[in-house]
Amino acid sequence: MTDQKEAADFGAMGVPQDAIKRLAELTPGKAGAIFTSDLSVNEFLLVREAGFRPLGLVLGSSIYHVGLQIGRWSKNQELDVLSQAMYHARELAMTRMEVEAKTLGADGVVGVRLDVEMKEFGSDIAEFIAVGTAVKAEPNAAGGGVTNWRNNKDLPFTSDLSGQDFWTLIRAGYAPLGMVMGSCVYHVAHQRLGSVIGNIGRNVEIEQFTQALYDARELAMTRMQAEAEALHAEGIVGVQLRQHSHTWGGHTTEFFAIGTAVRPLRADHVIERPTMVLSLDA
Repeated sequence: MTDQKEAADFGAMGVPQDAIKRLAELTPGKAGAIFTSDLSVNEFLLVREAGFRPLGLVLGSSIYHVGLQIGRWSKNQELDVLSQAMYHARELAMTRMEVEAKTLGADGVVGVRLDVEMKEFGSDIAEFIAVGTAVKAEPNAAGGGVTNWRNNKDLPFTSDLSGQDFWTLIRAGYAPLGMVMGSCVYHVAHQRLGSVIGNIGRNVEIEQFTQALYDARELAMTRMQAEAEALHAEGIVGVQLRQHSHTWGGHTTEFFAIGTAVRPLRADHVIERPTMVLSLDA
């Protein structure tokens, strides 16, 4: 049960009172208590098979006003104000989700989705939402012997891996540390009229476009890697590199890199041999 001091602390972090009340009512571990989860049936069963018990659905949200920054017409450049806004808003949503998970006494959050939705309140207002299933490790998880599943920030681990991939990771002797991400909003320079006319009918690389997109992706990847290093991770799995223009027009776009940082649980890593399945369908 959440006491008044904890409720005040969570309120200061932006977690609403209704969320605190909902989590308190879940009472995981007590007789007759229920859990909520957005895992599919197969994912739920595999997470249980890996030795983790679902506690409840946790989420974090941030509705954010994204500031204004205009790039120079003919210059490739990062738009720092927008990059910081997109990163900070996602970080707020993730932090609030982690707070909810910690309230339930969770060891981690699996199946996390991190989405951005532009709202009708204005063209520069968006909701950033993180949703996942908080889980608690059983004593026999990963074969037993693991005493601490939290990361070096004493926070529940987060992972956007599917239930199937999470099961495979744990069985092979690895554990998630946390979702890591990097963002870069970049203005791609416009071509000069002479270049546009000169390229008509020709096969030719547009070098300024190549360099702009290349540079933006590298910046996003570098920032994601820095987050993994801060968690003392061995590597990052399931990396996705997404591109969104949102509402900024054709020459301004966000490159967003995200993945799950992992650590080894033991020196030997036994990989499950695949089982052949023959379909009986015609």
